[in-house]
Amino acid sequence: MEENKLAIQNELNIEDIKSLIYTIRDKQVMLDSDVANIYRCETKYVNRVVKRNIERFPEEFCFQLNEKEFKVLRCQFVTLNENGRGQHRKYLPYVFTEQWIGMLSALLKSDIAVSVSVKIMKA
Repeated sequence: MEENKLAIQNELNIEDIKSLIYTIRDKQVMLDSDVANIYRCETKYVNRVVKRNIERFPEEFCFQLNEKEFKVLRCQFVTLNENGRGQHRKYLPYVFTEQWIGMLSALLKSDIAVSVSVKIMKA
């Protein structure tokens, strides 16, 4: 278990995390799919945790993008284009602030969640 934790900490560096942070509505946020990826879980699981604990996630911590914001965001990076990853998203993505990341680590209750959250907050 301890070896796994160390391997994940070593894999994830702050520069990688910084590349996943976007400014939307004057807030620094991360996409639900990126958060799920670094927490080693599915996007639907992250969104389910939010929906089941909505009282812990006011809009200043997490919000769903509108169509215009999502289109602008898609233009910012090549990997999420009309024919690539994200092509089959059923819903507009959620984005999360640093405060939300701290709350998520408490809800996920895993060693990975704690170590990843610390790295995200440092980024």
